[in-house]
Amino acid sequence: MARYRGPQTKIARKFGEPIFGPDRVLEKKNYPPGMHGLSKKRRKTSEYGIQLKEKQKAKYTYGILERQFRNTFEKATRSKGVTGIVLLQLLESRLDNVVFRLGVAPSRAAARQLVSHRHILVDGKLCNIPSYTVKPGEIIGVREKSKSLELITNSLSGFNHSKYPWIEWDADVMAGKFMSIPEREDIPENIKEQLIVELYSK
Repeated sequence: MARYRGPQTKIARKFGEPIFGPDRVLEKKNYPPGMHGLSKKRRKTSEYGIQLKEKQKAKYTYGILERQFRNTFEKATRSKGVTGIVLLQLLESRLDNVVFRLGVAPSRAAARQLVSHRHILVDGKLCNIPSYTVKPGEIIGVREKSKSLELITNSLSGFNHSKYPWIEWDADVMAGKFMSIPEREDIPENIKEQLIVELYSK
């Protein structure tokens, strides 16, 4: 599956947020990249530019490209509820994101790789589709042969599973239950979803 493979710190500096996880370079250089990054005379961003930037932030955060993001948005518009909130809920329900939220992988990119390489089970069956939409009540677990993988054991070590109230983790069997679709106030990502809705509504 196509995905962004470029420099992550540069993108994080563009948005001024550690969207790919903790970044020491971003902490030192918390301003946009490029020779004019520190300049105070940067042009004022247009309304369209602000909306586009918010969409790009969401795409980079969840690690998906334009076509898949657009399809997810269209699915959100056909669903009941507030489109922007439903969009974030659909992104949070992706299998790669749930694996990341469970602490099985240190990043969404690593979670996507674990899923693609057939290390993850959904209700006891192998699933290698990162975009699979996890439904409430489904159990996401680590395949028996993969439980000793260093990436997984290191990621789970000291991970606080109580951070996300919509998932439940059982350390004994290395599996988690997707309890419910998260409410907007429980989703920690700093994304202004209404700007994305306004952009696509033009």
